[in-house]
Amino acid sequence: MDLKQLEYFVQVAEFGSFTQSSRFLRVAQPALSRQVRALEVELRQTLFQRTGRGVTLTEAGKRLLEHARGILQQVQRARLDLEQQRGTVSGRLVIGLPPSVARTLTGPLVRAFRERFPQASFGVVEGLSDHLIEWLAVGRVDFCLVYSGVAPTAITLAPLRVEPMYLVGARPRKAGAKLIGAPVTLAQVAATALVIPPRPHSIRLLVDSALADAGLQARVALEIESVPTILDLVQDDGFHAVLTLNAIRRSGNESRFQARPIGKPRLSATLQLAHSAQRPAGPLMEQSMALVRELVARHWS
Repeated sequence: MDLKQLEYFVQVAEFGSFTQSSRFLRVAQPALSRQVRALEVELRQTLFQRTGRGVTLTEAGKRLLEHARGILQQVQRARLDLEQQRGTVSGRLVIGLPPSVARTLTGPLVRAFRERFPQASFGVVEGLSDHLIEWLAVGRVDFCLVYSGVAPTAITLAPLRVEPMYLVGARPRKAGAKLIGAPVTLAQVAATALVIPPRPHSIRLLVDSALADAGLQARVALEIESVPTILDLVQDDGFHAVLTLNAIRRSGNESRFQARPIGKPRLSATLQLAHSAQRPAGPLMEQSMALVRELVARHWS
């Protein structure tokens, strides 16, 4: 039994699939299967029950998973301790960002990271908030930014900023029309035909939840995942959407839209920093999270 076998075993257990695990680990699936099979032979135990949809843990596999996680976490703590003793911030970090945040933050983040941590490497992956939480749970990302939502108890969420939501339409062609229009109620939002992302996009979950709490339901004209495409349809085809003011300002066509604040009750999205409470955070991760907080405060007006 070696650390690589334990790491492979844990990933397969968390993904429930050899195929997905091989993609995540960037290891050929036959090689991954051989390593797990070698572990089963050495332990004289069947660790996975193969099914048509993937794999599930046997009772022996469940017991080993607890031990394997503890062993890998202890190894990680040892590495972090030695890194701190060396006095340098190094290693590799993967950060997850929602697409709307990535458009604003990726460039400044790359430049600041290279300047502050020249001996470290990092990557950025984009995904919807629900997907990012899943990737965080299985170790695909070290930490991420997500919008609102609920996370498992093993995930720690820290609010960074609250962004009010607006009912966005084309700006009226009359003198004096401004970006910010008259406020609307949730009932008015429910009565408006919307272009809105499908589930599990955070905007859709937020709107559906708020309307359901008020005993209302959204009138969905079109389901479009891309926010830039939604804005094109609002601008050219007379649709409405529920978006943040930041989405309009980053479009480059702010003068063509009007955003009406949604109140009674107020509708807003919370941008949060998420990380695993079960994995040790070393100097690189702690300082990188501080850097992200700093950049969010600087680039969101």
